[in-house]
Amino acid sequence: MEQPPHQIGETDTTRKILEHLTAMGIVFEKLEHEVVTTSEAAAGARASRLEQGAKALIVKAGDTFYHLIVSAAKRVDNNKLRKILGVRKVRFATPDEVMALTGCMPGAVPPFGNLFGLKVYMDAALLDEDTVYFNCGSHTVSLRMGRADLERATGAETADFIRAKSA
Repeated sequence: MEQPPHQIGETDTTRKILEHLTAMGIVFEKLEHEVVTTSEAAAGARASRLEQGAKALIVKAGDTFYHLIVSAAKRVDNNKLRKILGVRKVRFATPDEVMALTGCMPGAVPPFGNLFGLKVYMDAALLDEDTVYFNCGSHTVSLRMGRADLERATGAETADFIRAKSA
């Protein structure tokens, strides 16, 4: 079955996250904007800095999928990530795997792997940000909230798995 090119407006995943945050008493701001498919476009649509973007990535290590929350301005260091996960090989999930696990298309995946039964790791680089922004199960809906609240709402374990800046 062919998928639509983008997920527009509130989706079932969006509503699930909003209910989860509300039940936890977490304050957030819902932002609606044009379709965004890159971190740079999302930062522009949200009027935020790229570093504040909490990008959600799903990786497969062995037979297990993991959910990563990464600063949109950073890149994952596979060597560091393999050590953290205790595996020899790690790869990004395919678009079909992402859809099967989350109900979301790449670019719309929110950083709430815990709601999909996945262990969540947040990169330590995001600890520098008090406020974060992220897609919320849609290419046109984002949330703005406190980084500490995101960490609490996802049950994320903090780790350093970002590529060092090249000299």
